[in-house]
Amino acid sequence: MTPTLQAKLIAAMAETIFVHAEELTELDRAIGDGDHGLNMERGFRHVLEASPQWHDKPSAETLKALGTALIMKVGGASGPLYGTLFMSLGKAWPEPLDAAGLAAALASAIAAIEKLGKSEPGQKTMLDVLVPVQEALARGGEGLSARLARCAAEAAERTVPMRAIKGRASFLGERSIGHMDPGARSASLLVAAICGALDTD
Repeated sequence: MTPTLQAKLIAAMAETIFVHAEELTELDRAIGDGDHGLNMERGFRHVLEASPQWHDKPSAETLKALGTALIMKVGGASGPLYGTLFMSLGKAWPEPLDAAGLAAALASAIAAIEKLGKSEPGQKTMLDVLVPVQEALARGGEGLSARLARCAAEAAERTVPMRAIKGRASFLGERSIGHMDPGARSASLLVAAICGALDTD
């Protein structure tokens, strides 16, 4: 991946978080601490400011630096979880880059998140987006980026009727039903931003 494309992807992720920060916070107010959007916005503002320092780094090192930045700047559970996602992607990053290698790297990152959060798909978390996206990525095929973005959006919608099993939302029990999980929504937004940036590259 070229430094220019790396910068474009980071900018795309940051921009979508900035645009949707209030939406994410509103989702979190319904079933959580009410700070997911604010925390993610703070984290990605730091990422955007720091990213010029990573310009000449290999992709694997950039991902590790991005993950570290999110751990340092994003509060709550989201910082460690998103930080682990990007750091684990960096550790397993394939060279040369291809869809199969990326799918394997994402599978490794998902396993790290599951271990950290002691969670699994079906518990109304970001995993409910990341797992189907990884499976679609592993299947490959034509029009992959558009399908991944659609897959992520649909997966986030499917968290609405779920009862939360993990995180603060789980304290609400049945009252967590009927709300989209904010972590699932932010994961779907990041997937869509990455796919959109790749489509216009």
